[in-house]
Amino acid sequence: MFSGLIILFVYVSISLIIPILISLKIVPDGEFGLGNPIFSAPSMDHWCGTDRLGRDVCIRTLVGSGVALKVVFVAVSLAVIIGIPLGLFSGYIGGLIDRVLVLLMDTMYTIPVLLLSVVMAFLLGRGVLNASIALCVVYIPQYFRLVRNQTSQVKSELYVEAAISMGASSLWVIRKYLLKNVLTSVPVVLTMNAADAVLVLGGLGFLGLGLPEDVPEWGSDLNMALLALPTGIWWTAIYPGLAMFVLVLGLSFIGEGLESFIAETD
Repeated sequence: MFSGLIILFVYVSISLIIPILISLKIVPDGEFGLGNPIFSAPSMDHWCGTDRLGRDVCIRTLVGSGVALKVVFVAVSLAVIIGIPLGLFSGYIGGLIDRVLVLLMDTMYTIPVLLLSVVMAFLLGRGVLNASIALCVVYIPQYFRLVRNQTSQVKSELYVEAAISMGASSLWVIRKYLLKNVLTSVPVVLTMNAADAVLVLGGLGFLGLGLPEDVPEWGSDLNMALLALPTGIWWTAIYPGLAMFVLVLGLSFIGEGLESFIAETD
């Protein structure tokens, strides 16, 4: 987990520092060619080369890390904010409302993640917020199912039934007994979803359904690099792909570390 935290810290630091350096003109803006030669190989002037528009691949890849973190953070946060209360409510109330919500969430859960995100992105259109919402919808069922199932189990425990029979309010029971027991697995799911969301965002960008073309994004960069790759221009693909791989690896390390830690403390 420690190595994953280091990787995440590096990415967060880059996403915060690079825009400042660009605004202070310490680092050139990699979005526009500014007279740079197109498809220039990596050199001292351009460490990762330039793309088909003369844009600096290194700067564009680094800026893309901030874009990826922003979209993934918003998407996973919204999924948690919506999915957990829905799961608690459904598992605690039960009845017809519970059956309807379970049917809806199970239906969404059976649809492949990328396919559902593609449909949502197509309906919402391109944009940072729209991409975040598209990813959010994909992961809501996972939190709902996790929290709802655990809530149903905990609610049937004798100490919870005793509290309810003694007149404890639903809000008090949820806060006192349910939240503490059902949220232990959420951090693991959250980090795994974040890792998966990086790949799904890249898939949307690769398909041309993610962010606008003027926004540096690894998936769209890989899409453009695919056309040049057969001609031996490898650098426009390797760096965005490597950046995506390392971030996913770091988030996966964190998730596995959290899972082991929770298992040891149980």
